[in-house]
Amino acid sequence: MTRYIDAHKDQFGVEPICRVLEIAPSTYYAAATRPPCTRQIGDEALKPEVTCVHEDNFGVYGAHKVWRQLNREASGSAATGSAA
Repeated sequence: MTRYIDAHKDQFGVEPICRVLEIAPSTYYAAATRPPCTRQIGDEALKPEVTCVHEDNFGVYGAHKVWRQLNREASGSAATGSAA
């Protein structure tokens, strides 16, 4: 929601957007100034690894296979060829 407001606030303003979305402007400002949580930081750190696994497999691996491949690589079994 904050990304949408950020993208359109110059054109419409924060308060009118919040009125249409039926949220308090203070909710937007609180979310916009809040530091990222631990989960978001971890997700950002994993993005390059996920992208690498996806590209190494010709872009055909879905979320489940990417997750399994990342777990195999973390346990070291990818190098030995053993099943997870």
